[in-house]
Amino acid sequence: MNEEFYTKKRWLNWINKVKESNFKLPDIEEGDVGAVFVYIMDDVVLACLKVLARYNRGIIAADEATSTIDDIRDIVFEDHDSLGEDADMMLDSLKTSLAAVFHSCQRSIDGDFDKETPIGDLLREALDAEAEEEFDRALDIVSVVGARVIGGEAMLDLSDIPYCMVAELLDGVDAISAAMIGDDSYKEDDGDDGDEEA
Repeated sequence: MNEEFYTKKRWLNWINKVKESNFKLPDIEEGDVGAVFVYIMDDVVLACLKVLARYNRGIIAADEATSTIDDIRDIVFEDHDSLGEDADMMLDSLKTSLAAVFHSCQRSIDGDFDKETPIGDLLREALDAEAEEEFDRALDIVSVVGARVIGGEAMLDLSDIPYCMVAELLDGVDAISAAMIGDDSYKEDDGDDGDEEA
């Protein structure tokens, strides 16, 4: 496993922070307690963007970039003990969002995706797919949007999209967009030991 970008220890540090927070859903309105989930999202997204940056700079090959994203995904989706009903629910939502991040990164590396259909049309197709209970297709479509955002396209306003699985997936794409227009030092990052917290 390539541990330059993310490690199991790093993920478990975040899980412990969630456990220590004794998170309850009403707390999310107060901001600080629920913020840990935002920090986790940002941490994983930045790790993935660092992988893509090294790939785009020719430092690592496509197969290594792909396997590294797979390694990060495996860490995130590994089973763990319950942290409490509310915290588990938030983590499940977070993992849905991160699924879109991982798929979007893989599509970006592969480079074979729809670059012409307007993003708004793709979002409607994804919502239709979810309505038809074609959840894998919905994820597939959202990952195209994500790959295009990684490629530099602007993310659309998502405020009109009702809460649903596609909305959770798009949270991941939105996190990619936010990270890319924020601190772009990840572009020059050559990886680290993955043990530090964000």
